[in-house]
Amino acid sequence: MHMRAVATASTALMGATVLFLPTSPAQASNASDNPLVVAHRGASAYAPENTLAAVDKAAKMGFRWVENDVQRTKDGELVVLHDASLARTTNVEEVFPGRAPWNVRDFTAAEVARLDAGSWFDSRYAGARVPTLKQYMNRVSHNHQKLVLEIKNPALYPGIERETLKVLSNEGWLSPAHLKNSLVVQSFSADTVRTVHQLRPGVKTAFLGTPAVTDLSEYAAFADQINASYTTISRGYVAAIQAFNGPHGKPMEILTWTVDDADNARRVAGYGVDGIITNKPDVVRAATES
Repeated sequence: MHMRAVATASTALMGATVLFLPTSPAQASNASDNPLVVAHRGASAYAPENTLAAVDKAAKMGFRWVENDVQRTKDGELVVLHDASLARTTNVEEVFPGRAPWNVRDFTAAEVARLDAGSWFDSRYAGARVPTLKQYMNRVSHNHQKLVLEIKNPALYPGIERETLKVLSNEGWLSPAHLKNSLVVQSFSADTVRTVHQLRPGVKTAFLGTPAVTDLSEYAAFADQINASYTTISRGYVAAIQAFNGPHGKPMEILTWTVDDADNARRVAGYGVDGIITNKPDVVRAATES
């Protein structure tokens, strides 16, 4: 069994994701024995990650579930971006050459809105922008999609859990219907997952990592899911997670990440995982369809 204990101190520096999943992700995939397929940062192998274009690409490919990441700007706007720095996925170095290391928290929302978040990926996406969380939620709603939302780097953004939940509430995503089968809040920070659960107990939550089996009972008090890297899990570990009931009295679930090839998709599906997070959802779907 491949397991890795995750220290709370280190996880607090890594980030958080918000996921809302149905009671049974396998059922939601429309194939009773197949794992749910979640498009990681949108269909990010085919469009620039965490942009509206990536969300739309996933929708066109027929995928209902998308995953994203949330950071906070200098003036308090929540934006959808994976890295704490803008440098990798935008032209920030060109637009603001003297402001290294180009961290999101050092730029206003208006400054971030000026950046090109698509050209780095492909010139066809030139002009794509870093969406605000509100813009992103509106697009996901328009596409009739469902969300896996990760709150990134919560140690950098005190209070981001409450702020994220406020945006979700304002956009109608904390309604009973959404809480039932459209949303889960996930994080690498156990403290953030616990905070989300305390603030909004109805929200399904997930911890990103691979806690030791001996620690699963502790996580079951505030996390509905344990979402682990595919390199760290085994059939026995998956079964151990699913043997616990989460905070809503239902068996805990496991989504595994980030699986982009058919062989590993079939392997983890054989372990009985509830879902697979992937940059190539079409590859995973083809590999795991019964």
